[in-house]
Amino acid sequence: MSAANDPWTEVAKVEDVPDQGTLQVIFADEPVCLYNVGGEILATHDTCTHGQASLSEGFIIEEQLIECPLHQGSFDIRSGQAVGLPCKEPIRVYPVKVQQGVVFLKE
Repeated sequence: MSAANDPWTEVAKVEDVPDQGTLQVIFADEPVCLYNVGGEILATHDTCTHGQASLSEGFIIEEQLIECPLHQGSFDIRSGQAVGLPCKEPIRVYPVKVQQGVVFLKE
């Protein structure tokens, strides 16, 4: 894990996040969904704001959206904005840093 004065926290290894897939991790006592989109690692809160479903069980569509597995609403992975009904409220997006194959998040 990271040092006390370092705002970045190690949460996973890049190899743990499937290509064009997702991985749920716990960060700051919250479920977070990591995404591997074309080799880029991104992160959002893992819980859909509409149906309380785990987005890490959803599907990446159009290489920029995550589709909720419960009601097929969708969110923009980069901005967190709800872009497909029935989802209306955005999800939180987390800053991501990758160093030497390790994924770090910051609040």
